[in-house]
Amino acid sequence: MNAPQSPAASRHHLGGDRSLGFAVLSVSDTHTEEDDPSGHLARDLIANGGHTVRHYALVANSIADVREKLEPWLAERTVECAVTVGGTGVSSRDLTVNALEAMGGRKLDGFGEIYRSLSFGEVGPLALISRATLFVVAGKPIFALPGSERAVRTAVEKLILPVSIHLVEELER
Repeated sequence: MNAPQSPAASRHHLGGDRSLGFAVLSVSDTHTEEDDPSGHLARDLIANGGHTVRHYALVANSIADVREKLEPWLAERTVECAVTVGGTGVSSRDLTVNALEAMGGRKLDGFGEIYRSLSFGEVGPLALISRATLFVVAGKPIFALPGSERAVRTAVEKLILPVSIHLVEELER
């Protein structure tokens, strides 16, 4: 499913050629930083999209661990956007969304709705159990993605890269 293109959706309208500083945080109880295919894919896609990944780490699926890693990153001027990978399911161990809420995040519903619509075309009704979402924390967007490589590719290529520059510029106003 390709996004419709119109004059209003031009590259200029979406933020031009600005390069953003990203932080990527994987949240997992089963992977390590060395064995994190989805986190590595997110980093590669972001870098190949013309942005800089300023920080990467993997933490346990814990509200405290997510906050402890993200809060200092978000305080840095050079980190303008963040992506979390994992912890967005419905099990009791999936706590990324809860952590972002605990950080005082303001939820922007459109991202999760469109992500689930795209995902429905790939995995059918299983898309309904994803809590993928977008929060604004400390004035910066944080995209919370599921942990599968397919989910990361869909979200980064079809949603995050096309909108992140414009979103950051709107938040900076």
